This record gives sequence, structure tokens and C-alpha cells, in this order.
Amino acid sequence: MLEKLLKWDRDTFVYLNGLGIEKYDVFWATVTNISTWIPLFFLFLILFYLKFSKKEAFYKFLTVLGLAIFITVITHLTKISVARLRPNNTEEINALIRIIKTPTDYSFFSGHASSSFSITMLVFLFLRKKVKWAILFFIWPILFAMSRIYVGVHFPIDIIVGMVVGLLSGWLFYWLYQRFIAPYSASDHP
Repeated sequence: MLEKLLKWDRDTFVYLNGLGIEKYDVFWATVTNISTWIPLFFLFLILFYLKFSKKEAFYKFLTVLGLAIFITVITHLTKISVARLRPNNTEEINALIRIIKTPTDYSFFSGHASSSFSITMLVFLFLRKKVKWAILFFIWPILFAMSRIYVGVHFPIDIIVGMVVGLLSGWLFYWLYQRFIAPYSASDHP
């Protein structure tokens, strides 16, 4: 069963990666770069301070920061425990694929998917009642995660598991915020 799943994963990766078109390489290389998304992070922060009291916005920001640290640690520990080679470092397929980026660390699970989906989920849950278009925040993690297949550094299962871990982690931190932090920041709601 596991071998069949891994074969599907490799075959699907080779197929999806092969759909890449050279004239879009710069776009996907830019999308996959975390610094490209810094303006979005500022937007999240600005929305917190526009939609909530300063105290509540600060607590929400700290919760997002805590989540970012948590997801980074969980992702790193999983990667070194599983030690799955990235597609660009896998000899059996690296001659068949388009490689735009060449990281040398491990692949499972995608830190791009886990971090972007976790942060987006938490920010969405915080802002969904205050910003009608908050669902659009999910464009970021979808593009960010897809870019990892395009540039040749993650298998689909890496992305799917990273996405699920990210969504669940975002929801967990929202629950923790509601349970342990919100009661103390509720006194000065606008």
C-alpha cells in the first residue's frame, strides 16, 4: 500500500512538474520566495490594528507569531525524522523533471505549505467576521504550495500533508486563543 502511494506520488509529481512552461519560471520562482509575500504579512498586521483594539490586535499578532514558531519547529523535526529526499535530489527522477530551485534539506512535509496554510487559517479565523473578503487570503498558500511542485522541490504528498498540518495547527491556535487569551483581552473591545 505504501509503495503504491509513493509510486503515485512520484508519477503525479513528474506529470505536474512537466506541465511547467519556461516562460513562467520567473513567476513561479518569485511566488515560491517568502520575501515576495512580506506585503501580505503587513496587510494582516494592519487589518488587526484597524479591526480590533490595540490590546486585542497585539495578542492576535503574538498568537500568529507563536503559531509561526510552532509550525517551523514541527516541520523541521518531522523533516529530519522522516528524512525523505526532495524530488530534485532523487536520482531516479531528477533527470526527468524541471528543476528551478535546488534546496538540499529534506522534503516531508512541505514547510511552505504548513506555514502558509497555518498562518492563513489563523488570520482568516480572526478576521472572517470583520473582513468580508478574508477568504481571498487563501490565494497565498495555494499559490505558495503549488509553486513547490513547479520548481521541483516537493512531492504532492509533501504538499497535502503540509496543508493539512497547517490548517489543523491554525485551527488549534485559534482555539487556544479563544480559550486562554480572548477572555483577558475582551475588556477593551471597541
